[in-house]
Amino acid sequence: MDAVIKSIIPGSHASRTMIEPGDTLRKINGRVVEDVLDYKYLIYDAGLLLELESTGGRMKLVRLRKPEGADIGLEFETFLMDKQRSCANRCIFCFIDQLPDGMRGTLYYKDDDVRLSFLQGNYVTLTNLSAHDVERIIRLRISPINVSVHSLDPRLRSFMLGTKRGAAGINALKLFASSGIMLNCQIVCCPGINDGVELDRTMRGLYALGSCINSVSVVPVGLTKHRGGLTPLRPFDSALAYKTVRQVEGFASACLKSGGKRVFFCADELYIKAGLKMPPHRAYEDYPQLENGVGMMRLLIEEFLNELDRPGEDFSASGEPFSVATGMAAGKYLTNLLKIAVDKCGTIKGNVYTVRNDYFGESVTVSGLVSGGDIITQLKGRELGSRLLIPGNMLRNGEDVFLDDVTVAGLSAALGVPVRIVNQNGADLLYAMLGVRS
Repeated sequence: MDAVIKSIIPGSHASRTMIEPGDTLRKINGRVVEDVLDYKYLIYDAGLLLELESTGGRMKLVRLRKPEGADIGLEFETFLMDKQRSCANRCIFCFIDQLPDGMRGTLYYKDDDVRLSFLQGNYVTLTNLSAHDVERIIRLRISPINVSVHSLDPRLRSFMLGTKRGAAGINALKLFASSGIMLNCQIVCCPGINDGVELDRTMRGLYALGSCINSVSVVPVGLTKHRGGLTPLRPFDSALAYKTVRQVEGFASACLKSGGKRVFFCADELYIKAGLKMPPHRAYEDYPQLENGVGMMRLLIEEFLNELDRPGEDFSASGEPFSVATGMAAGKYLTNLLKIAVDKCGTIKGNVYTVRNDYFGESVTVSGLVSGGDIITQLKGRELGSRLLIPGNMLRNGEDVFLDDVTVAGLSAALGVPVRIVNQNGADLLYAMLGVRS
């Protein structure tokens, strides 16, 4: 445990006690605090007795009262209050293994920490859990957990994950489901390995686990051009993408009829590869797998159109021409939204430029993996207007840096045009096109 207090939020409940930065939190109400999961669970009560150790080794007992469920205002030196658990698997489709050399070191780190699944939505394989970990998750009711399943066949899952512990992860998954832990699952689908009949078996097996399987996404394997020495894999072609979409949609329809919800969804990329229209808004239910690329484009379209149809809103555009940079997959959708906005507002002048992914390889078409260098190379000298719009998912979380370390400022300087970052929100895209609400 590494529960060293870094700071205390001013005005918080803890700020009115003798707790100081540098103190280490040991127990809450007599219970040992192992990590952030214990901490968040144990501070829920209204009355707390905190046992701390000062930097000099002196023990402190601090009592405080607060509203039930309220935070107490402590910030720790490490987010998890413990060491982060790295991934011990060797997945045959691992995207990190397909990164080019020379990137920032942190991008090569693989996490497989169930605590980050609960706290940040990361997907984990459950292969590195001890019996104590499983028992504690059930006891603390840690939910939801996002799980990379891929297959419920122990041998096949172990092969795909590159570990002998594939079956252990399946057993943990089933125990969590039977214990009431809500689970969101993903299946990275690899042609010729876990598609077709095997995909059908996996979907049926997951659905049989009951209502705790909240949602399942079927995602096509992502392959870059940097796969030297790795397990040979082939990408989805349009025919297989079409077949897989229809297979998943058919099973989801049966689930809707029998249980009232679809549960199973295909990633947007499969619809694009298959040349199919995105499902309607209602088909995504509450968008449970949005961060996994499921329904992202449909939601963006809905938000854009709903904002454009909002009564009483002034949609006067600045009239200054602009440009949009996006990945190959989203190009036609953004072009269509721009046309709709032009028809409604009249004074919008813009161009949508799709950027080919030379950095990772042309088979990578999503906007979130477009590099700054590719934008510069392909848009330099083009008509960009008064500003260039880029989606925020091209940048590292919380930073203004692309995956290839090109900064937003560097991109702007290289192209000679201001860059506006657009949130993954249809309304923000509309106003960025209009040139207002920066």
